[in-house]
Amino acid sequence: MADPTAPAATAAPTTTAMRELDPDARPRAVRRPRGILVPLWLGYVFLYLPILIVVVMSFNDSSNLFVWRGFSLRWYPELFENREIMQGLVNTLIVATGATAIATVLGTLLAYGIQHYTRGGLVRAFAIAPAILPDLLLGIGLLTFFSLLTVTLGLHSVILAHAVFATAFVTAIVLARMANLDPSLEEASRDLGAGPVRTFVRVTLPQLAPGIVAGALLAFTLSLDEFVIAFFTTAPTQPTLPIVIYSMVRFGVTPEVNALASLLLLVSIVTVIAAQRLTRLTGTPK
Repeated sequence: MADPTAPAATAAPTTTAMRELDPDARPRAVRRPRGILVPLWLGYVFLYLPILIVVVMSFNDSSNLFVWRGFSLRWYPELFENREIMQGLVNTLIVATGATAIATVLGTLLAYGIQHYTRGGLVRAFAIAPAILPDLLLGIGLLTFFSLLTVTLGLHSVILAHAVFATAFVTAIVLARMANLDPSLEEASRDLGAGPVRTFVRVTLPQLAPGIVAGALLAFTLSLDEFVIAFFTTAPTQPTLPIVIYSMVRFGVTPEVNALASLLLLVSIVTVIAAQRLTRLTGTPK
C-alpha cells in the first residue's frame, strides 16, 4: 500500500524547483521611496560643507576670504613662517605625545585590572567617566586640583590634564579587545610555569597590541585639537595650537588659519582611519 505522505514529501522540492525556474515566482525586493535618503545627504552637507569651504579657501590667492582670485599655494609657506603658530604647534605636539604615552600605559593597565580583578560595572563606569564628562567641568576641576596642590601651570599641567580623559578612551578600547580574547591561552601559559608578569608580556600584550595602538592614535588625535581643558590648565606664555588659533580668529580668520586647518584635517583623517583599521582587529579571534 502506498504511503499517503509520499506526495507531500515531494511537493516541497518540486515547488522550490518551480520557483527557481520561474523568476516571477520569486519574492520581489521591496522598493524604497526615492526621497528616503534626502535627510541623510542633507545631514552630510550640514556637517561637511563648512569644512570643505575652509579647505577650498586655503588655496585662494586672495587675502580676502570672501573673494576668489585663483588657485594658489602661497599660504602654506607663509604658515610655516609664522613663529607664533609654529611655537603653538610645537607645544601641542609635546602635549599630545606626552599625554598619549601616559594614557596608553595607564589605560592598558587599568583595562587589564578591570577585566581580571573586578566584577560588576561600577569600576568600569568610573574608569570611562572622564570620556563622557563635559570638557568645561573637567577643565575647571583640574584647575582647582592644581591650585590646591600649588602646581605651577605649564605644558606639564596640560599633559597631565589631557592624560586624564585620554586614559578613559584607551581603557574603553583595550577593554573591548580584552573581552574577545581567549582566556585559555593565559591559563595554558601559567600551567606551563610562566608567572603573571611573563604571561602578560608574552601572551596577553601581543594580543592587545591592535587595541593599544588604536587607543593611542585616538588619544593623540583628541589631544591634538583639544581646546577647553588646555585653556584652563596652561600658562599664558605656553599656549597650545588651538589657543593660538583662537587668539587669532578673534580678529578675523586669516588665510594662514585655513591652511593650518586643512593640514590638521589631513592629519586627523589619516589618524582616525588608521585607528579604525586597527579597531577592526578587536573582533573575536578565529
